[in-house]
Amino acid sequence: MAGQTTLRLRKIWFQVHKWIGIALAVLIIPISLTGSALVWHDALDGALNPERRATSPATLPASAYEAAARKALAPGETLASIAFPDGKGAVVATATRAPAPGGGRPVRTQIYLDPASGAVVDRASSNEGLVHVFHVLHGSLMVPGVGRQIVGWIGVFMLLSSLTGLWLWWPVTGSVSRGFRWKRQPTTSANLHHLTGFWIAIPLAMLSFTGAWISFPAFFAQISGDPAGPSPAERMRRMAAVPAAETRIDVDVARVLAERFANGPLATITWPAGKEPKWKVAFRGPGGIAEVSVDDATGKASPPKPPQPETTARLMRRLHDGTGMGAIWQAIIFAGGIIPALLAVTGIMMWLRTRRWRGEVARRQAANRAVPAE
Repeated sequence: MAGQTTLRLRKIWFQVHKWIGIALAVLIIPISLTGSALVWHDALDGALNPERRATSPATLPASAYEAAARKALAPGETLASIAFPDGKGAVVATATRAPAPGGGRPVRTQIYLDPASGAVVDRASSNEGLVHVFHVLHGSLMVPGVGRQIVGWIGVFMLLSSLTGLWLWWPVTGSVSRGFRWKRQPTTSANLHHLTGFWIAIPLAMLSFTGAWISFPAFFAQISGDPAGPSPAERMRRMAAVPAAETRIDVDVARVLAERFANGPLATITWPAGKEPKWKVAFRGPGGIAEVSVDDATGKASPPKPPQPETTARLMRRLHDGTGMGAIWQAIIFAGGIIPALLAVTGIMMWLRTRRWRGEVARRQAANRAVPAE
């Protein structure tokens, strides 16, 4: 009786697993492949834009980079921040402009500066370039408004698919070692599907779960107890804040005033914006980025806030994209993006082969019924 129940469950899970793969393959493949590419975001960006790679450290005063960036601003743009490389690389100035009357996400422009001379080596909008396309495709499938939620639900279905796949991999009879045999199935595609599916099942379940968490932060915050972050409207308001065109103290003075609280090399300098006329000067310290604020009116520097414990949401994002997780974990995530695409293709091949086989069987049975008995 127990064996019959197991077989019935197996048939149910097989149907769930099969139709998730078939119905969502066209969406799973681009999400998976772009996720693999974005594991090494910086390396990919450097390979696509070699002019942005610099071999010398940043040695000029911040005002020199500011002056060079301002010369490259387009009409209506205001300088918002300057980011300094961690070691070697281009200095990146970010410019913004007032949002359009119809609203929408503000567009920012990155101006890449040679760290040795301050010369402009490249300029790119935040909404252009292949890496940007990968980010949007992976995060929202380029569907405005509801794209993020669509990706989140795909993550839920992929989690279910990975767990049902692990159930289906488990041999019905014999020892577990049977599941590791290459010739468990009669075709190469089926063997690839079974073996690669087993080895990636747990990492894929983790990536699917963390992806759903990222897509539905408000829902999971209620479960984890994470403090509520800013609302979407508040985030848009902050992003739309226009940096001050004129300041009372210049960028070099702001840096000097902030250095009394420095715990490492300079990371970024952000111009005063919005209702708070304060410079934000960030330093790379042993415990991460520490941000010092400098009042533009008084020149008073405020020490950085004590580091806060990592939230569950932040941990989920690091697990998902591999930030600060080491090369081995990043390699696992990379495989976790490549292999689902392979599983989708091999799964469809198996389904088509089964349909052809069933069609041939049905035709033979129909032909046999058509032959009159003697």
